[in-house]
Amino acid sequence: MKSFAGIFENINGLVVAKACLEIFIIFLLIYLVLRVLQGTRGEGTLRALAFIIVIAAITFLFFVRKLNLYSVEWILREFIPVFILPIIILFQQEFRRAVVRLGHNSFFRLFFKQSATVTTEIIKSIISMSNNKIGGLIAIERESGLDSYTEGAVKINADVTSDLIKSIFWPNSPLHDGAIIIREQKIVAASCLFPLSESSDIAQEYGTRHRAGIGLTEETDAISIIISEETGRISIANKGLQTNGHLEEKDLVNVLNDLMIGGNLKKYVKH
Repeated sequence: MKSFAGIFENINGLVVAKACLEIFIIFLLIYLVLRVLQGTRGEGTLRALAFIIVIAAITFLFFVRKLNLYSVEWILREFIPVFILPIIILFQQEFRRAVVRLGHNSFFRLFFKQSATVTTEIIKSIISMSNNKIGGLIAIERESGLDSYTEGAVKINADVTSDLIKSIFWPNSPLHDGAIIIREQKIVAASCLFPLSESSDIAQEYGTRHRAGIGLTEETDAISIIISEETGRISIANKGLQTNGHLEEKDLVNVLNDLMIGGNLKKYVKH
């Protein structure tokens, strides 16, 4: 009997060791992929897809099988694989945006934290440009990496200063077209191009600069600050939304600080 007990103990030990090794290998693979994708839009997308897969697996294994829901299991096995690919193809843009937003949900910020602040230098430059009706588009990077938007742009990698931002957007400057990206108190690049929003909710009075600022926030969790060249109006965009009217300095500071700590722009958007 003792010999059998010893054999079972050895088998159980091997099973546990094998399970631990598998978990370690899976963790290592996910970690390496995240490291490769760090600073890109794919990082948040991968987190969201992993979350969806885990939830789907838990739902299938623990609810469908454990409760013996044979009809539900049959539907999942027979119909989901057939229809999932056409659905993704037909609604690829909506699906991609939903996955990206899920990956940047506040739930994930509990595990993936990134500090970011808005300095007085940024505020000073925005107010000065507004007063002088100098158009500009400033993107502040948060969790979602914006490296893909710096490709083909002019690399700056300089400390954020009001004078530097104003000189970049000065009408006679060769870099005034496009946007700048700010990451951790550094101006990473200038003359960056962002995807234009195709939303029908954007007023016709807004031009390419506003659509680019909003378009970026539809695909990432970045904060866009848009200064109108015609009116000097200051707007902020985040998660596909844009503030209405002109933001005075006090409101500008409050909105930006709120967004930096995970606030929602909805309460600043008037309907």
